Parts: sequence; C-alpha cells; structure tokens
Amino acid sequence: MKVKTTYYKSPIGILEIVGDKEGVQKLSILDVDFTTPLKEEIPKELQQCVEQLDEYFAGGRKEFHIQLNPKGTEFQQKVWKELLNIPFAKTRTYLEQTKALGDVKAIRAVASANGKNPIAIIIPCHRVIGSDGSLTGFASGIWRKKWLLEHESPAKQQKLF
Repeated sequence: MKVKTTYYKSPIGILEIVGDKEGVQKLSILDVDFTTPLKEEIPKELQQCVEQLDEYFAGGRKEFHIQLNPKGTEFQQKVWKELLNIPFAKTRTYLEQTKALGDVKAIRAVASANGKNPIAIIIPCHRVIGSDGSLTGFASGIWRKKWLLEHESPAKQQKLF
C-alpha cells in the first residue's frame, strides 16, 4: 500500500499529513517555513482530511470524521483512543486522563504516550493540561496548544453583532 503525503498551510504552521487508503497515519505540525508554494494537488486518500481541517480552522467543525490509522504500541493506541473522548472545547488533566484509562499509577506512561501522538489536532492531545490548569507538554510548542484551545473556546466562537 502506497503511503501519500500532503502539506497544509494552517494558522499554526505547516501541517504534514501522511496516510493511505487505510487512513491518516500522521498529522504533524512542522517547525519550518515554506518559502515556495505548497503543492496544490492533494492525494485522494487525504482529501477528506484536508477538507475537514479547512472546516475546523474556519470555526465550523467540532468533530473529525475521517479514518485514522496511527502507528504505535498497544498501550499508545489505548491512550490515543481515550484522547478522542475529550469533547471539543473541553480540557482534561493528565490525572483525569490516567483515571479514565483505569490506572492512576501510569500517569508518566500516559503523558509519554500523549507526547508520541502521531495525529495532532484530530487526536486532541492539546486538550490535556496540567492539574493546576497550566498548559504543559505539547511537542509542537505551548503557543500552538494555547492557540488551539482558544480556537475551540465557546467564547471565541460567538459572533459579536
């Protein structure tokens, strides 16, 4: 099965999307600045993901409905699946996430698995915060985590007339 790649220009930087007909395997936020235009042809396997990202960044999408196929250990898969249960515009602490997984002693392992989440934004590890409410542990930078949480904030989405 041939893996396809496309790049997406978002408000938080260039996103690299990788997948095949089995689903999206990776969505990474790159720390690069493309000076050349991004390729406009999007592989058909990734078109639905790009369309839903357009809707998300425009403020119209609260849930993603695309096939996901992240690569990881059985434990990582379990942690990433639990991340999908965090509702849009809500946060959960690392401890709450660990409790939801059924083992409060695994907090470090859970945090590590969050950090290895290969599908940023769609598998919403940005919604996990410190017990004191601090924004911690986002591989792509705390400023991006803050941007995503503010973007999802109900107050942000209300229109002023």
